[in-house]
Amino acid sequence: MCARNFHPISVDIIQQEHQHLSAVIQTMLDFVRSTDKGEAPPDLKLFRAILFYICEYPEKVHHPKEDKFLFSKIKERTHQLDNVLDALIEQHGNGEYLVRNLQNALLKYEFFGVPAFPHFRDLAEQYALFYYAHMQTEENEVLPVAKLVLNVNDWQEVDQAFMENRHQLDGAGERYRYEQLFSYIISHSSRASAAPDPL
Repeated sequence: MCARNFHPISVDIIQQEHQHLSAVIQTMLDFVRSTDKGEAPPDLKLFRAILFYICEYPEKVHHPKEDKFLFSKIKERTHQLDNVLDALIEQHGNGEYLVRNLQNALLKYEFFGVPAFPHFRDLAEQYALFYYAHMQTEENEVLPVAKLVLNVNDWQEVDQAFMENRHQLDGAGERYRYEQLFSYIISHSSRASAAPDPL
């Protein structure tokens, strides 16, 4: 069955989650840069909340859905993205490592003070570049091909898996925790008025 006129819910979910992750990462960059310029006192609680969010939400909610359901289904239909998908899956694992490095750098800054800040700042900038590029690859390379090669039945399977994932999170109360965390982070952002609504 052709998927030409079928709009997958899972695509909307991925793009929405990318928007939220981008907003959180941008908040991190805003505060790192303002702290670096001496424009604002460092808010360590905010930094910790940001790192907790980008460690928890992508790893427990976002990446598993992509790897297990969308990427695997694409590989069943075409091999033209095998190298790209394998690289993205590897990056999902590397992202967790990079966040741990950020967390360690933040602890050093907290205990050793200003001399340790440049290292944390540089890691934050590197992580932002890494993750923005990762999301762009998914949206600009993976999703367009997925829309071409997956049929309606494929998308219905992926959509169902994504929605079941959401329901499981809702039932466990996890999404409410992430909503609270997201709202806390964005409420402290200078871009709060332009930020997307919580998930």
